[in-house]
Amino acid sequence: MSEHRSRARHRRPATLLAAGLPLALAGAGVTMYGTDFVSPRATAATAAAAPAWATATADGFASVDALGQNGTYGGRDGRTVTVRTQADLERYATAAEPYVIVVAGTITMNPVGKEIKVASDKTIVGSGTSGHIVGGGFFLGPGVHNVIIRNLTIRDAYQGIWNDKEHDFDAIQMDGAHHVWIDHNDLRNMADGLIDVRKDSTYVTVSWNKLSQNNKTFGIGWTENVTTDITIHHNWIRETEQRNPSTDNAAHAHLYNNFLEDVANTGITSSYGNYARGATRMVLENSSFQGIRNPVIKDATATIVQRGNVFSGTSGRNESGGTAFDPKAYYPYTLDKAADVPSLLKSGTGPRATIGTTATAASTKAAAATTLTVAKDGTGQYRTVQAAVNAIPANNPSRVVVSIKPGTYRETVKVPSDKPHVTFQGTGGSRKDTVIVYDNAAGTRKPDGSGTYGTSGSATVAVEADDFQARNLTISNDFDERANQSLSGHQAVALRTAADRILLDGVIVEGDQDTLLLDTAAKDKLGRVRVTGSYIVGNVDFVFGRATAVIDRSVITLKKRWDGTSAGYVTAPSTAANRKGFLIADSTVNGAVSDRSFSLGRPWHAGGDASLDPQTTVRNTTLSAAIRTTPWTDMSGFSWKDDRFAEYRNTGPGSGPASSNRPHLTDTQAADQEITDWLSGWTPTAS
Repeated sequence: MSEHRSRARHRRPATLLAAGLPLALAGAGVTMYGTDFVSPRATAATAAAAPAWATATADGFASVDALGQNGTYGGRDGRTVTVRTQADLERYATAAEPYVIVVAGTITMNPVGKEIKVASDKTIVGSGTSGHIVGGGFFLGPGVHNVIIRNLTIRDAYQGIWNDKEHDFDAIQMDGAHHVWIDHNDLRNMADGLIDVRKDSTYVTVSWNKLSQNNKTFGIGWTENVTTDITIHHNWIRETEQRNPSTDNAAHAHLYNNFLEDVANTGITSSYGNYARGATRMVLENSSFQGIRNPVIKDATATIVQRGNVFSGTSGRNESGGTAFDPKAYYPYTLDKAADVPSLLKSGTGPRATIGTTATAASTKAAAATTLTVAKDGTGQYRTVQAAVNAIPANNPSRVVVSIKPGTYRETVKVPSDKPHVTFQGTGGSRKDTVIVYDNAAGTRKPDGSGTYGTSGSATVAVEADDFQARNLTISNDFDERANQSLSGHQAVALRTAADRILLDGVIVEGDQDTLLLDTAAKDKLGRVRVTGSYIVGNVDFVFGRATAVIDRSVITLKKRWDGTSAGYVTAPSTAANRKGFLIADSTVNGAVSDRSFSLGRPWHAGGDASLDPQTTVRNTTLSAAIRTTPWTDMSGFSWKDDRFAEYRNTGPGSGPASSNRPHLTDTQAADQEITDWLSGWTPTAS
């Protein structure tokens, strides 16, 4: 039988709820490695007034139109309310009307084990990292649909009995529900399961959650009917014993980019990982298993198709067999590399500070924001990104979101200094879907014959305006060094920033030499940049400049040179004296290059300026074996030892002990080199 996304198996035909309207993005609340969408069914007024996290819609099977429900968008069409007590939470969660319910603070359930019965058309979202449900959880009963549970910490219903048969205290339980999205939560230390998807519950997506410190993690099924359609992606399952998950009689179970970790020498030992029972059909892709016993097992009647998974320190059963299904027949998705999954999920799962945190002033700004749409096919207001930028009035007082539909935009883009508060927002399901790319290099001659572009002029995207943001897209320079060996000047910048308060969230910046130029408007000007949840790809000095820049929770990918050799430098700071330079924190440095072939950085005294004091600190970061044992090196006659280069508590095969050639910060020094020290009072927000 052929399978198509437009016709859900085992269901009655879908019916449309409303006519679609053009996609509108409010520019807030983008998750680390994806995008929060404003639903096409939102009214124009709703889209303008609400932050993106309040109008977010699910991906995966929860996005499929079926059972009379068009995707999963929760309480988007209702009022947004803030709750701080169990009584208020229960009042709105059980109401017949749609609501977006923001949990601001810790709510301790009374009695212990209380599971609030959530009604249809609800979004329950934590306010930043402050929303905690302690000693209880949520229950979604038969027929409940269109529910989002997001950005919460649900914890501590544990009653002291490890395999507890008496207390059915779950974090989230559903019996016969459909169209449910569970996203960016921290679920731990409950008496029974963390998530139970039972009794023919279907069209469920579970994404970007941290599930830990529990016996039974995640059970699916408990019915003879082969009904459930479920997507489980980008979840960090850590220090749990069983049901990781256990999937019983699921019609379609799509698991991808999950990280299952059993830490050695602790009190919790895994008994099994992913388990397909009964007539389950499972597709398991690009996931990482570390230290798990019996990482993948199946019943004789179940089928599992494995693709691209990575196993480290595992033992016991690792099984696959039979045919399953093609997930892309139901919905689009993009895989991250399995090797990147541990670092991505360690930094990207659980509650995010940018979700659920729109204060009154920010709401006013969001309501005033303008959205300009760009689409190559003519379905937007503009066909090029630069045309949209040109349409922004000079000295615009509030944020303008340039909403860029999927496609490859081969153009150069400049955001001039008199156009602040601009957001470039890719609207695809992945940052790879929207690409801005060009191929100028420093030595490329300008079309008007006035000379060459130079390094800074080669940028595909140049940002000279304060308060710029970019999300969920790729910015690239694909200059072909091999084909241009006669050209003098192979520096080829993908993105240049020369302004203050720049936020790059969930983007890819890729090139070869001089990929990401983080600069300031002038030597005496402050230029603060935060790059978070992103990929940066290159080989020679590919993060460089004089900005005060933080790169955190990101993946820095080392790339071979055009001739196949491995040699390069990650950073080349040109920091002014008495300013902070580059801080790389809680990230991963890796790539398919030779061992001990890359330096972490070297001092760039631009123009031979001896007054500069370049700085790079790399801390709490995983370093691959590509990093040299002496990770810093000199540049153009300037010794790195005369400037500021240091590490702190890095891990991985590329890390090493402190020495005169490898300085480490003391704990006291490290306390003054935190992200907040770099940002100097600036708290990046979406408005």
